[in-house]
Amino acid sequence: MIGLDISSSSVKLVELSRSASGEMVLERLASEPFEKGWIVDGQIEKFDEVADAVRRVVSRSGTRTRQVVMAMPQSAVITKKIVLPDGLREEEMEMQVESEAHQYIPFSLDEVSLDFCVIGPNATSPGDVDVLIAASRKDRVQDRQGLAEAAGLTPTVLDIESHASRLAIGRIIAALPEQGKDALVALFEIGADTTSLKVLREDEMLYDRDQSFGGSQLTQLISRQYGFSYEEAEQKKISGDLPEDYEVTLLTPFVDSLAHEIGRALQYFFTSTPHHKVHYVMLAGGAASMPGLREKVKEVTGFASKVVNPFENMKLGSSVREAKLRREAPSYLTACGLAMRRFVQ
Repeated sequence: MIGLDISSSSVKLVELSRSASGEMVLERLASEPFEKGWIVDGQIEKFDEVADAVRRVVSRSGTRTRQVVMAMPQSAVITKKIVLPDGLREEEMEMQVESEAHQYIPFSLDEVSLDFCVIGPNATSPGDVDVLIAASRKDRVQDRQGLAEAAGLTPTVLDIESHASRLAIGRIIAALPEQGKDALVALFEIGADTTSLKVLREDEMLYDRDQSFGGSQLTQLISRQYGFSYEEAEQKKISGDLPEDYEVTLLTPFVDSLAHEIGRALQYFFTSTPHHKVHYVMLAGGAASMPGLREKVKEVTGFASKVVNPFENMKLGSSVREAKLRREAPSYLTACGLAMRRFVQ
Protein backbone atom coordinates (compact mmCIF):
# COMPACT_ATOMS: atom_id res chain seq x y z
CA MET A 1 0.00 0.00 0.00
CA ILE A 2 1.12 3.57 -0.64
CA GLY A 3 0.65 6.39 1.88
CA LEU A 4 -1.10 9.52 0.61
CA ASP A 5 -1.08 12.58 2.88
CA ILE A 6 -3.50 15.34 1.82
CA SER A 7 -2.90 18.58 3.73
CA SER A 8 -4.05 22.15 3.17
CA SER A 9 -0.98 22.94 1.06
CA SER A 10 -0.08 19.77 -0.87
CA VAL A 11 -0.46 16.04 -1.46
CA LYS A 12 2.48 13.79 -0.56
CA LEU A 13 2.98 10.18 -1.58
CA VAL A 14 5.29 7.60 0.03
CA GLU A 15 5.84 3.96 -0.90
CA LEU A 16 7.83 1.67 1.39
CA SER A 17 8.93 -1.95 1.11
CA ARG A 18 11.09 -4.34 3.13
CA SER A 19 14.41 -5.77 2.04
CA ALA A 20 15.21 -9.49 2.31
CA SER A 21 16.97 -8.74 5.62
CA GLY A 22 13.88 -6.98 7.01
CA GLU A 23 15.06 -3.36 6.65
CA MET A 24 12.56 -0.76 5.47
CA VAL A 25 13.22 0.62 2.00
CA LEU A 26 11.97 3.98 0.75
CA GLU A 27 10.93 3.12 -2.80
CA ARG A 28 9.22 6.36 -3.85
CA LEU A 29 8.23 9.77 -2.63
CA ALA A 30 6.58 12.62 -4.50
CA SER A 31 4.60 15.76 -3.75
CA GLU A 32 2.33 18.16 -5.60
CA PRO A 33 1.38 21.62 -4.27
CA PHE A 34 -2.16 22.93 -3.89
CA GLU A 35 -3.26 26.47 -4.48
CA LYS A 36 -4.50 28.39 -1.46
CA GLY A 37 -8.19 27.73 -0.82
CA TRP A 38 -8.39 24.27 -2.40
CA ILE A 39 -8.54 22.73 1.09
CA VAL A 40 -9.64 24.84 4.06
CA ASP A 41 -9.70 23.51 7.65
CA GLY A 42 -9.44 19.96 6.30
CA GLN A 43 -12.50 20.45 4.09
CA ILE A 44 -12.01 19.88 0.33
CA GLU A 45 -13.36 23.03 -1.35
CA LYS A 46 -12.08 22.39 -4.92
CA PHE A 47 -12.58 18.66 -5.46
CA ASP A 48 -11.65 18.51 -9.18
CA GLU A 49 -8.46 20.53 -8.73
CA VAL A 50 -7.33 18.40 -5.76
CA ALA A 51 -8.19 15.19 -7.65
CA ASP A 52 -6.06 16.38 -10.61
CA ALA A 53 -3.14 17.04 -8.24
CA VAL A 54 -3.52 13.54 -6.74
CA ARG A 55 -3.48 12.05 -10.25
CA ARG A 56 -0.31 14.02 -11.06
CA VAL A 57 1.52 12.92 -7.91
CA VAL A 58 0.66 9.25 -8.55
CA SER A 59 1.81 9.53 -12.16
CA ARG A 60 5.05 11.36 -11.28
CA SER A 61 5.94 8.90 -8.53
CA GLY A 62 5.93 6.02 -11.02
CA THR A 63 4.19 3.69 -8.56
CA ARG A 64 2.20 0.75 -9.87
CA THR A 65 0.62 0.12 -6.48
CA ARG A 66 -3.06 0.98 -6.42
CA GLN A 67 -3.97 0.27 -2.79
CA VAL A 68 -3.75 3.44 -0.73
CA VAL A 69 -3.75 4.49 2.93
CA MET A 70 -5.11 7.98 3.56
CA ALA A 71 -5.97 9.96 6.68
CA MET A 72 -8.58 12.28 8.08
CA PRO A 73 -7.48 15.48 9.82
CA GLN A 74 -7.72 15.28 13.59
CA SER A 75 -10.34 18.06 13.57
CA ALA A 76 -12.72 15.91 11.47
CA VAL A 77 -12.61 12.88 13.80
CA ILE A 78 -14.11 12.33 17.23
CA THR A 79 -12.07 9.86 19.28
CA LYS A 80 -12.89 8.47 22.70
CA LYS A 81 -11.29 5.79 24.84
CA ILE A 82 -13.81 3.55 26.60
CA VAL A 83 -13.54 0.51 28.87
CA LEU A 84 -15.29 -2.77 27.99
CA PRO A 85 -15.20 -6.27 29.47
CA ASP A 86 -12.50 -8.52 28.03
CA GLY A 87 -13.53 -11.62 26.08
CA LEU A 88 -16.50 -10.13 24.21
CA ARG A 89 -17.17 -11.59 20.78
CA GLU A 90 -16.73 -9.14 17.88
CA GLU A 91 -20.50 -8.71 17.37
CA GLU A 92 -21.02 -8.09 21.11
CA MET A 93 -18.23 -5.53 21.10
CA GLU A 94 -19.74 -3.76 18.06
CA MET A 95 -23.09 -3.47 19.86
CA GLN A 96 -21.43 -2.12 23.01
CA VAL A 97 -19.37 0.39 20.99
CA GLU A 98 -22.47 1.66 19.15
CA SER A 99 -24.30 1.99 22.45
CA GLU A 100 -21.41 3.96 24.00
CA ALA A 101 -20.85 6.05 20.85
CA HIS A 102 -24.29 7.69 21.18
CA GLN A 103 -23.01 9.52 24.27
CA TYR A 104 -20.01 11.11 22.56
CA ILE A 105 -21.05 11.75 18.95
CA PRO A 106 -23.27 14.81 18.37
CA PHE A 107 -24.75 13.37 15.14
CA SER A 108 -27.03 10.49 14.28
CA LEU A 109 -24.97 7.29 13.88
CA ASP A 110 -26.49 7.01 10.37
CA GLU A 111 -24.46 10.12 9.42
CA VAL A 112 -21.08 8.86 10.63
CA SER A 113 -18.48 6.25 9.77
CA LEU A 114 -17.57 4.52 13.03
CA ASP A 115 -14.72 2.18 13.88
CA PHE A 116 -12.93 0.93 16.98
CA CYS A 117 -9.88 -1.02 18.05
CA VAL A 118 -8.85 -2.74 21.28
CA ILE A 119 -5.79 -0.98 22.70
CA GLY A 120 -5.03 -3.49 25.45
CA PRO A 121 -5.81 -4.41 29.08
CA ASN A 122 -7.12 -1.59 31.28
CA ALA A 123 -4.46 -0.50 33.79
CA THR A 124 -6.77 -0.19 36.78
CA SER A 125 -9.56 -2.70 36.14
CA PRO A 126 -8.47 -6.35 35.72
CA GLY A 127 -10.67 -8.23 33.26
CA ASP A 128 -11.45 -5.08 31.23
CA VAL A 129 -9.87 -3.71 28.06
CA ASP A 130 -9.37 -0.17 26.74
CA VAL A 131 -11.10 0.38 23.39
CA LEU A 132 -10.56 3.41 21.13
CA ILE A 133 -13.64 4.63 19.22
CA ALA A 134 -13.18 6.85 16.16
CA ALA A 135 -16.01 8.49 14.21
CA SER A 136 -16.20 10.97 11.34
CA ARG A 137 -19.04 12.33 9.25
CA LYS A 138 -19.71 10.10 6.23
CA ASP A 139 -19.55 13.00 3.77
CA ARG A 140 -16.00 13.87 4.91
CA VAL A 141 -14.94 10.23 4.61
CA GLN A 142 -16.54 9.90 1.16
CA ASP A 143 -14.66 13.00 -0.04
CA ARG A 144 -11.34 11.34 0.80
CA GLN A 145 -12.42 8.03 -0.78
CA GLY A 146 -13.62 9.88 -3.88
CA LEU A 147 -10.23 11.57 -4.33
CA ALA A 148 -8.48 8.20 -4.28
CA GLU A 149 -10.94 6.67 -6.73
CA ALA A 150 -10.70 9.68 -9.08
CA ALA A 151 -6.95 8.99 -9.28
CA GLY A 152 -7.50 5.29 -10.03
CA LEU A 153 -6.57 4.19 -6.51
CA THR A 154 -8.34 1.82 -4.10
CA PRO A 155 -8.73 3.30 -0.61
CA THR A 156 -7.87 0.47 1.80
CA VAL A 157 -7.27 2.19 5.15
CA LEU A 158 -8.48 5.58 6.37
CA ASP A 159 -6.36 6.57 9.36
CA ILE A 160 -6.17 9.74 11.49
CA GLU A 161 -3.32 12.13 10.64
CA SER A 162 -2.05 12.38 14.21
CA HIS A 163 -1.96 8.57 14.56
CA ALA A 164 0.04 8.28 11.34
CA SER A 165 2.61 10.85 12.46
CA ARG A 166 2.91 9.07 15.83
CA LEU A 167 3.58 5.76 14.05
CA ALA A 168 6.37 7.39 12.03
CA ILE A 169 7.91 9.25 14.97
CA GLY A 170 7.91 5.99 16.95
CA ARG A 171 10.80 4.75 14.76
CA ILE A 172 12.78 7.91 15.48
CA ILE A 173 12.17 7.72 19.23
CA ALA A 174 13.19 4.03 19.25
CA ALA A 175 16.56 5.08 17.77
CA LEU A 176 17.28 7.45 20.69
CA PRO A 177 19.66 6.36 23.51
CA GLU A 178 18.14 3.45 25.48
CA GLN A 179 15.41 3.19 22.77
CA GLY A 180 13.90 6.44 24.07
CA LYS A 181 12.74 4.74 27.29
CA ASP A 182 11.00 7.29 29.59
CA ALA A 183 12.07 10.17 27.32
CA LEU A 184 9.59 13.04 27.03
CA VAL A 185 9.53 14.08 23.38
CA ALA A 186 7.85 17.31 22.24
CA LEU A 187 6.94 16.86 18.57
CA PHE A 188 6.13 20.07 16.71
CA GLU A 189 4.58 19.54 13.27
CA ILE A 190 4.79 22.92 11.55
CA GLY A 191 2.24 22.99 8.76
CA ALA A 192 1.21 25.78 6.41
CA ASP A 193 -1.41 27.30 8.72
CA THR A 194 -1.31 25.21 11.90
CA THR A 195 1.41 23.90 14.18
CA SER A 196 0.58 20.95 16.41
CA LEU A 197 2.43 20.05 19.59
CA LYS A 198 2.28 16.46 20.79
CA VAL A 199 4.18 15.45 23.91
CA LEU A 200 4.93 11.73 23.84
CA ARG A 201 6.42 9.29 26.31
CA GLU A 202 7.03 5.98 24.56
CA ASP A 203 3.57 4.95 23.20
CA GLU A 204 1.63 7.36 25.40
CA MET A 205 0.47 10.80 24.27
CA LEU A 206 0.54 13.13 27.28
CA TYR A 207 -0.54 16.33 25.53
CA ASP A 208 -1.90 17.44 22.18
CA ARG A 209 -2.59 21.04 21.14
CA ASP A 210 -2.85 22.92 17.84
CA GLN A 211 -1.90 26.55 17.34
CA SER A 212 -2.53 28.81 14.38
CA PHE A 213 0.94 29.66 13.14
CA GLY A 214 2.88 28.07 10.29
CA GLY A 215 4.91 28.40 7.14
CA SER A 216 2.23 30.23 5.13
CA GLN A 217 2.84 33.34 7.26
CA LEU A 218 6.34 33.58 5.78
CA THR A 219 4.88 33.13 2.28
CA GLN A 220 2.51 36.04 2.94
CA LEU A 221 5.42 38.21 4.13
CA ILE A 222 7.36 37.38 0.94
CA SER A 223 4.31 38.15 -1.19
CA ARG A 224 3.83 41.57 0.47
CA GLN A 225 7.53 42.49 0.57
CA TYR A 226 8.34 41.70 -3.06
CA GLY A 227 4.96 42.03 -4.79
CA PHE A 228 4.63 38.35 -5.82
CA SER A 229 1.33 36.47 -5.92
CA TYR A 230 0.90 33.99 -3.06
CA GLU A 231 1.62 31.04 -5.41
CA GLU A 232 4.77 32.74 -6.81
CA ALA A 233 5.97 33.55 -3.29
CA GLU A 234 5.49 29.93 -2.17
CA GLN A 235 7.36 28.60 -5.21
CA LYS A 236 10.26 31.03 -4.74
CA LYS A 237 10.42 30.22 -1.01
CA ILE A 238 10.79 26.51 -1.84
CA SER A 239 13.33 27.03 -4.65
CA GLY A 240 15.30 29.72 -2.79
CA ASP A 241 14.96 32.10 -5.75
CA LEU A 242 14.57 35.29 -3.68
CA PRO A 243 16.29 38.72 -3.53
CA GLU A 244 19.59 39.11 -1.66
CA ASP A 245 18.05 40.90 1.31
CA TYR A 246 15.48 38.11 1.95
CA GLU A 247 17.49 36.36 4.65
CA VAL A 248 18.14 39.48 6.73
CA THR A 249 14.81 41.21 6.09
CA LEU A 250 12.36 38.30 6.38
CA LEU A 251 13.82 34.85 7.04
CA THR A 252 15.90 35.52 10.17
CA PRO A 253 13.15 37.52 11.96
CA PHE A 254 10.57 34.86 11.00
CA VAL A 255 12.75 31.99 12.30
CA ASP A 256 13.24 33.95 15.53
CA SER A 257 9.47 34.52 15.85
CA LEU A 258 8.69 30.84 15.10
CA ALA A 259 11.22 29.63 17.71
CA HIS A 260 9.62 31.89 20.32
CA GLU A 261 6.13 30.57 19.40
CA ILE A 262 7.50 27.05 19.98
CA GLY A 263 8.96 28.18 23.30
CA ARG A 264 5.60 29.67 24.37
CA ALA A 265 3.75 26.47 23.38
CA LEU A 266 6.12 24.45 25.58
CA GLN A 267 5.65 26.88 28.48
CA TYR A 268 1.89 26.43 28.15
CA PHE A 269 2.41 22.65 28.36
CA PHE A 270 4.53 23.05 31.51
CA THR A 271 2.00 25.33 33.25
CA SER A 272 -0.98 23.08 32.44
CA THR A 273 0.62 19.72 33.38
CA PRO A 274 2.87 18.42 36.21
CA HIS A 275 5.86 18.36 33.81
CA HIS A 276 8.55 21.02 33.76
CA LYS A 277 10.94 19.77 31.08
CA VAL A 278 11.20 17.63 27.94
CA HIS A 279 14.21 15.63 26.82
CA TYR A 280 13.92 16.38 23.09
CA VAL A 281 12.17 18.92 20.89
CA MET A 282 11.56 17.37 17.46
CA LEU A 283 10.63 19.53 14.48
CA ALA A 284 8.65 18.20 11.51
CA GLY A 285 6.57 19.66 8.70
CA GLY A 286 7.43 21.82 5.72
CA ALA A 287 8.93 24.70 7.73
CA ALA A 288 11.04 22.50 10.04
CA SER A 289 14.13 22.60 7.83
CA MET A 290 14.30 26.42 7.63
CA PRO A 291 17.94 27.47 8.02
CA GLY A 292 18.75 28.20 11.65
CA LEU A 293 15.42 27.06 13.14
CA ARG A 294 16.75 24.03 15.02
CA GLU A 295 19.57 26.06 16.56
CA LYS A 296 17.22 28.91 17.50
CA VAL A 297 14.71 26.51 19.10
CA LYS A 298 17.52 24.98 21.17
CA GLU A 299 18.64 28.46 22.23
CA VAL A 300 15.10 29.62 23.15
CA THR A 301 13.94 26.43 24.92
CA GLY A 302 17.20 25.10 26.36
CA PHE A 303 16.32 21.57 25.22
CA ALA A 304 18.03 19.28 22.70
CA SER A 305 16.42 19.90 19.29
CA LYS A 306 16.29 17.74 16.19
CA VAL A 307 14.82 18.11 12.70
CA VAL A 308 12.92 14.90 11.97
CA ASN A 309 13.82 12.73 9.00
CA PRO A 310 11.16 9.98 9.04
CA PHE A 311 13.26 7.94 6.60
CA GLU A 312 16.29 7.84 8.92
CA ASN A 313 18.08 4.47 8.74
CA MET A 314 15.98 3.31 5.77
CA LYS A 315 17.54 2.06 2.57
CA LEU A 316 16.81 4.21 -0.47
CA GLY A 317 15.29 2.79 -3.65
CA SER A 318 16.81 3.62 -7.04
CA SER A 319 14.15 6.21 -7.91
CA VAL A 320 14.69 8.36 -4.76
CA ARG A 321 16.74 11.53 -5.29
CA GLU A 322 18.89 12.14 -2.22
CA ALA A 323 19.00 15.93 -2.64
CA LYS A 324 15.19 16.14 -2.68
CA LEU A 325 14.99 13.79 0.29
CA ARG A 326 17.43 15.84 2.39
CA ARG A 327 15.54 19.04 1.60
CA GLU A 328 11.97 17.80 2.08
CA ALA A 329 12.09 14.80 4.46
CA PRO A 330 10.59 16.59 7.54
CA SER A 331 7.41 17.37 5.58
CA TYR A 332 6.79 13.65 4.90
CA LEU A 333 6.25 12.52 8.51
CA THR A 334 2.50 11.82 8.14
CA ALA A 335 2.87 10.31 4.65
CA CYS A 336 5.60 7.99 5.97
CA GLY A 337 3.38 6.90 8.88
CA LEU A 338 0.56 6.15 6.44
CA ALA A 339 2.88 4.07 4.22
CA MET A 340 4.08 2.18 7.32
CA ARG A 341 0.52 0.91 7.83
CA ARG A 342 1.23 -1.85 5.29
CA PHE A 343 3.48 -3.44 7.94
CA VAL A 344 1.04 -2.95 10.86
CA GLN A 345 -1.83 -5.37 11.38
